Amino acid sequence: MCAVPTDLSTSTSSDTDLAAEERALASEYAALQERGLKLDLTRGKPSPEQLDLSNGLEKALDGADLASGGADARNYGGLDGLPAARRLGADLLGVDAAEVIAGGNASLTFMYQYLLNAWLNGPLGPETAWRRETAQPRFLCVVPGYDRHFTITESLGFEMLNVRMLDSGPDMDEVERLVAGDSSIKGIWCVPKYQNPTGHTFTDDTVRRLARLGSIAGPNFRIMWDNAYAVHDLYDDPPVLLDLMECCRAEGTADSAVMFASTSKITRAGAGVAFMAASPGNLAQFRKHLGVQTIGPDKVNQLRHVNFLRDIDGIRALMRRHAAIMRPKFERVLSFLDAGLAGRAQWTRPRGGYFISVDVAPGTAREVVRLAAGAGVKLTPAGATFPYGRDPDDANIRLAPSYATLDEIDQAMPVFVIAVRLAAVRRRQHR
Repeated sequence: MCAVPTDLSTSTSSDTDLAAEERALASEYAALQERGLKLDLTRGKPSPEQLDLSNGLEKALDGADLASGGADARNYGGLDGLPAARRLGADLLGVDAAEVIAGGNASLTFMYQYLLNAWLNGPLGPETAWRRETAQPRFLCVVPGYDRHFTITESLGFEMLNVRMLDSGPDMDEVERLVAGDSSIKGIWCVPKYQNPTGHTFTDDTVRRLARLGSIAGPNFRIMWDNAYAVHDLYDDPPVLLDLMECCRAEGTADSAVMFASTSKITRAGAGVAFMAASPGNLAQFRKHLGVQTIGPDKVNQLRHVNFLRDIDGIRALMRRHAAIMRPKFERVLSFLDAGLAGRAQWTRPRGGYFISVDVAPGTAREVVRLAAGAGVKLTPAGATFPYGRDPDDANIRLAPSYATLDEIDQAMPVFVIAVRLAAVRRRQHR
């Protein structure tokens, strides 16, 4: 599904048939407009019901000794975060606790800080600073992908190069070709499990090939491994993601892996704990400059999370409750797509994560988003899943079912279906 789609707007219908189809769809669309909907499917936010699952956080510090373990959580210091919080992050990322820094609520902050530090000060010391190697650093971006990754790299002045997302993960033939021939390419963005927005999980072969990139590209290349959906399974038989750090160690490329996760879609979206994991050398260099920016993270919130979640088993138990809320929403969206767009669009069927990726007829995604908005349904802007907001095929749309209620999905999806069909038939008419 992630390859460039075929032209789904192609049809042998006569002009008369197209005109009749357009009139019928336009009539349905006008009726939907009259309903006065105001619905938003733009971002993958946890619903209030999901946030309520972590209301126990408010009592997680009742009777707790905030100064336990020789570190007073109320005071300054503890740049790496509480040891217990680091262990929790290690469980999420599948690494050793010594390889983890626990921070504030946003893993995006760690990502930005890491890339800025690598550019200015070097990932492993001043002599490795990316700015000393190239005036125009470049970064590989898996598409369709996560818009905030692209925003970070664009804001830092990196040129972004598209790499297709396949069912197996990034197109590794293309990745290896690009990296081998261009020393200005400094890294690649990856969401390895339930990729945003397609929902695919990288295969074992893809992970092993990524681990070998440090040998191809050199010691300053970095895999930005944003494992945001590591435990966000919708079903009880989730795919298993191969351990990147273990593969990198086997290849002698451990410095190339920089890993991220957070509790943002586990507990409180705006008040969670973020984690970064990397080799000792990477962490030592990063820590020097992190210490200039902060005296330490919010350790009280970290302790609150440790007491509430306890360990990886506690996290998984909580995520099963999330899945019970999320799964019906995904299945409802898919039922509308199956019933209304078979043969007219292509879409993924995620086993977890937060998004469904839809490819409509090339050249119509922006029009679909415009039509949906005209009937009161806001969608993620077309092009948002590509660097610079430019989808070369104008085909990809990201659906985010999480925040809407089932009733809202029932109202929004007919609008989406009609918008996709109407945009396609109008494009065919004007050829």
